[in-house]
This record gives sequence, C-alpha cells and structure tokens, in this order.
Amino acid sequence: MSGQNSHSGELKRGLKNRHIQLIALGGAIGTGLFLGSAGVLKSAGPSMILGYAICGFIAFMIMRQLGEMIVEEPVAGSFSHFAHKYWGGFAGFLSGWNCWILYILVGMSELTAVGKYIHYWAPDIPTWASAAAFFILINAINLANVKVFGEAEFWFAIIKVVAIVGMIALGSYLLVSGHGGPQASVTNLWSHGGFFPNGVSGLVMAMAIIMFSFGGLEMLGFTAAEADKPKTVIPKAINQVIYRILIFYIGALVVLLSLTPWDSLLTTLNASGDAYSGSPFVQVFSMLGSDTAAHILNFVVLTAALSVYNSGTYCNSRMLLGMAEQGDAPRALAKIDKRGVPVRSILASAAITLVAVLLNYLIPQHALELLMSLVVATLVINWAMISYSHFKFRQHMNQSGQAPLFKALWYPYGNYVCLAFVVFILGVMLLIPGIQISVYAIPVWVVFMWVCYLIKNKREARHELAVAAAAK
Repeated sequence: MSGQNSHSGELKRGLKNRHIQLIALGGAIGTGLFLGSAGVLKSAGPSMILGYAICGFIAFMIMRQLGEMIVEEPVAGSFSHFAHKYWGGFAGFLSGWNCWILYILVGMSELTAVGKYIHYWAPDIPTWASAAAFFILINAINLANVKVFGEAEFWFAIIKVVAIVGMIALGSYLLVSGHGGPQASVTNLWSHGGFFPNGVSGLVMAMAIIMFSFGGLEMLGFTAAEADKPKTVIPKAINQVIYRILIFYIGALVVLLSLTPWDSLLTTLNASGDAYSGSPFVQVFSMLGSDTAAHILNFVVLTAALSVYNSGTYCNSRMLLGMAEQGDAPRALAKIDKRGVPVRSILASAAITLVAVLLNYLIPQHALELLMSLVVATLVINWAMISYSHFKFRQHMNQSGQAPLFKALWYPYGNYVCLAFVVFILGVMLLIPGIQISVYAIPVWVVFMWVCYLIKNKREARHELAVAAAAK
C-alpha cells in the first residue's frame, strides 16, 4: 500500500469470490426493505412495487459507473480516490468524508432497527440496550482479520437469501393453494383503492424513503483492495445486482402485498402509534396465524440489519484508511496492524456510531425516521459524486485512448439520468415536513467540509514551508 509507514502492516486480499458476492447482497437487503417499507406502504400502497423497481434500476446504473472505475483501479477508499484524481482535491475530500458519515448513519439506522426487532420477542427491553449489545458484537467481528469479517457477512447474507426465497415460496404456496385464507389474492394489488390508492403523488412522496433501501449497494467498491482477483469478481457481483433487486425486492413485495389487503396491514402496523414499530413481512405472517413463520422472519430481519451494519463498519474503516493515505484524514488512521486490520479506523468510526445508543435512549420512537432522512441526504451527495466522478473518469479514458474493461450503461446519458434523479429526490424531500431539515443540512455540511478542507491545506502549506526552511 502506497503511503504507509514502514511499521504498518498492509491490507490482505482475503476476500474470495463467495465473500464479494454475498457482501454485495448484504448491502442490498436490510432495514430499508424489511422495516422502511412500512413508511413507504403508508404513502404509496401497492405502487411501492414500481417505486422500488425505479430506484433499484438507478442504483444499478450507479453501481455500473462505480464498477467501471474500480475494475481499472482497485484501491481502498475508492469513492474518494476517484473524485480526488479525476475531479479535484475538494471533491475527493468531500466525497470521502460524506461517504464515511453516510455509513455511520446507516450503521446507526441498522442498530435502531435491531432494537425494534428485539421488541417483537421482548417488548420490555429498550431499543438502546439492544443497540448497545449488538454494537459491541459487530465491532468485535471487524477487529478480527478480514477473513473473519468475510465469513460473518457470508453467513449473515446466506440466512437472508434462504429466508427470503423461503418466504416467497411459502407466500406463493398460500396464494395458489388457498391456505392463505379468503383475503389472500393477487387482486389485493389493485382492489383496495387501486394500484395507486393515493395517486401518483403518493408514490412520488415515498421515493425518498425507497431510495434509503438501496444505500448499501455501493459498499461493494470498498472490497476492491482486499478482493482476490477484483477484475473478475467485482463485475460479476455488480451485474447480479439487477437480478437480486427483481427477486428480493420486487418478488418479495408482490407476494407480501398479495397475501393481505395493504390497508389492513397498515392498520396493524400503525396500532402502536409508530409506523416503524415492526416489519411488514413479520406482521403479514402473524396476521395469517403462522406464528412460526413470523418468528423465523423476525430472526431473519434481525440478521439482515446486523449484516448491513457489519458491512458498513467494514466500509467505514476502509474509507478512513484510504483518506488517511491520501492526506484527507489524520495520518495516524492509516496504520494497519500485522493482521491486516485498520484498528484505529474501526475504533474512530465506532466512537461516532455509538451516538445511536444515545438517540434511542432520548427519542426511541423518532430515531429511525430521523436517521433514514439523514442517510438519504448523504446518499444523494454520494450518488451524485460517484456519477460525476465517473463522467470525468470516462473523459480522461477517452482522451488517453483507453477502453474500460467493464463499461457503465449508456455513458454519458446514463450519468445525466442519474444526476437528474438525484435532483428529483431532493425536490421530493423538500415537500415532506419531517425530512426537509435533512435537505437544508446539505449546504451547511458542504460549507463545513470546505472550511475543513481550507484548514487542512493551510496546515500542509505551513508544514511544507517548515520542512523547506529546515533544509536550508
């Protein structure tokens, strides 16, 4: 690894093809689908299926753009590296820190969701206590070597895959056989107020929350420096994203909303006064009287949340490491121990993520919605910067007469579509009272980052002058 001190170790290419494939899947299936879909259901009804399809395709396009870059240059902290190299110093600085805070917020959201899932079995245990317990567990896994992380994520994701396929199969059987009861029918997708019960505007207003669901897909870019044969396994993992979206999002939602009328499900979910009190997937099987299936699914959604937090913890440490190596974060964070673990970066990220425990202590009923809106705000910046960095990257490739090994879709028009979608999401968020504040926070965050960037540059300039003066 360039820029590392001689006393440091280095990252190990300990992630095999099966790890990379499942990490990509782990980022795609988590709280956004299993718990966030409750809020989407309230606004969009059955049309949420179309919303997840649209956002999923945009996410796939972003993934292809990122994939094109990381196949050419498989490095740690890929987002920041490409923005820095092909766009400019501040772009790299902002991209790196924004991505870091994004996954901090994702981790905090997943820990909050964990507390709500535990409530299904033990309603007396406060969400902050569950969050604290699993915070310790996941950070312990990441402080082991990368193979331990890879294995943990592999099995977390396997549980999700098997369970969702099982849920789709069981739900389909209940629909076809009639064992789901008289209310179970595909006609539920349009017979209770239509496919757009709250109009197209209902779907539009839900798009920001839907976008949250796909905020983990791009974490695949962080595996590049530790992937065995990255030029082969990363394109394969990215291309499979579109099939996962079709199966695990669209397929699961079609079955879920066919098993029971969406308005009845919404009434059950809102009974506690908190739309995010439980997973719609668990509630549906509970309503059907299948308690065993409900308990199994609750275990699955719990492991799904832990899976995304596990992956997010990994990504945060690699992003900090990459930024430290290029001078955008304190140099001390670039240290890697002999086992290939960036311990300091993991602990620094953990210290901030711990705020999730405090939020769940102070505002347990509103913590998740607040965190999801902040995730979307940072995700908007993230996706925009990936897409524009790719635009600049491809310009550089074309000017130098090079052809990418793994091409993104429809350059440059695909980039324009992704950037326009990001602007559209910002417009939607401005119309939602509870989420507006996260949009207003974006310019404040960018200005704060600009000030930090100027301070960093001034310190570096002083250091260079001091070195030059000492050399004379």
